[in-house]
Amino acid sequence: QLQASGGGLVQAGESLRLSCAVSGRDLNFNGMAWYRQGPGQQREWVTSITSGGATNYRDSVKGRFTISRGSAKNTGYLQMNDLKPEDTAVYYCKAMITKLARPVAEYWGQGTLVTVSS
Repeated sequence: QLQASGGGLVQAGESLRLSCAVSGRDLNFNGMAWYRQGPGQQREWVTSITSGGATNYRDSVKGRFTISRGSAKNTGYLQMNDLKPEDTAVYYCKAMITKLARPVAEYWGQGTLVTVSS
């Protein structure tokens, strides 16, 4: 029901855009968050967006990453610019899924790997 995509291998300074799409009849999402887990590290929160569009970012990505939602509101995006080797991680999206605008449950998408070479 929650599908993350867009990861890949890039060089430092380059950009990637991750997508997180909700699939299913009458399904959408309210808030969404992105987390990441680097090699040998614990999963950490990266950024989130509320149903009203308010955003928050961890300090290390401020000014480089932008979270947004598509006009259809069933897809969220994470635009990552000026990527650094320390951004290398598996990125996960998490969202509160709604059905006909009613909250159903919070889901995690499968991870998508981002590798940044120096």
